[in-house]
Amino acid sequence: MVQVNLTTGLHFDCSGGISILESAAKAQIALPYSCKTGRCSSCKCKVLSGQSRPLVDELGLTTEEKEDGWILSCARTAASDLLIEVEDISGFVIPTVKTLPARISSVKKLAPDVLRVTLRVPPNNILNYLPGQYVNVIGAGGVRRSYSIANAPSADGQLELHIRAVAGGVMSDYWFSEAKADDLVRINGPLGSFFLREAAGLDLVFLATGTGIAPIKAMIEAMPQLAASKLPRSVTVVWGGRAQDDIYLDVAAMPRNHVFIPVLSRASASWAGARGYVQQALLEVQPDLSKAAVYACGSDAMIHSARLAMLEAGLPSNRFYSDAFVSSAAS
Repeated sequence: MVQVNLTTGLHFDCSGGISILESAAKAQIALPYSCKTGRCSSCKCKVLSGQSRPLVDELGLTTEEKEDGWILSCARTAASDLLIEVEDISGFVIPTVKTLPARISSVKKLAPDVLRVTLRVPPNNILNYLPGQYVNVIGAGGVRRSYSIANAPSADGQLELHIRAVAGGVMSDYWFSEAKADDLVRINGPLGSFFLREAAGLDLVFLATGTGIAPIKAMIEAMPQLAASKLPRSVTVVWGGRAQDDIYLDVAAMPRNHVFIPVLSRASASWAGARGYVQQALLEVQPDLSKAAVYACGSDAMIHSARLAMLEAGLPSNRFYSDAFVSSAAS
């Protein structure tokens, strides 16, 4: 049995064939994660000493990151005693993952290719979650698809999901062609570590592309519940899409004073707002990020590009949090 040591002083055993992430969970140590398949980079950590070996391809890492000693804890196991640098989120009270039945309350089209689906769970078995987390919806035949929860926890326990159409996708076809009120599905969650950390006095920045606005909407809705001493100094939301239909919510109306910057990469001539990419639009109004914390959700390409741009703008590397949407074989 080999041991994985964290720079925070915590340690746990890791046997061959079990990922570092899973081994930590068994030892009641919470580490960041999202997809658990090596395709995003949420569980990225740096090896300072020792050897690890891959269990699956680390598609969420660039060649440069691999050469610099970065690994994905969901995709590797320890080959010797390890010392790794990674965020320890054990100090947060993370709700227990469970599987529940849920019925569809409503289905509404928000954009030509985006639905808002509202689910209700049994009143005696509410799903507790941290704003920003996601659930797996389990459909016919056991097909699972991941969707961020787009609302802050509410007294009625209802869950809002934003679902984008995927051509030929099994679950996508169901949502857009068959789903109706009172349909029964199952959900498993809450999952993921994309949730708000300490924000007091910081310039809080949210970057989103597409339906990546969903978990950010949940975080913003929950912010009025924070004590005054825990509030950020400022909040900026930058949401990008290709065309104007992709900006399907009025983010400016969400309950929190913040700057909202919609950005289009393929805007029509009539568009008077920002053009290009979300990270570029942010840096045009906030070039110094030394006192910021950035939360990015959306395409993996955006997250990789944004992280590099943010670090170059002075963002401390331990204050960039992300949740990359990675496609399933058939969505």
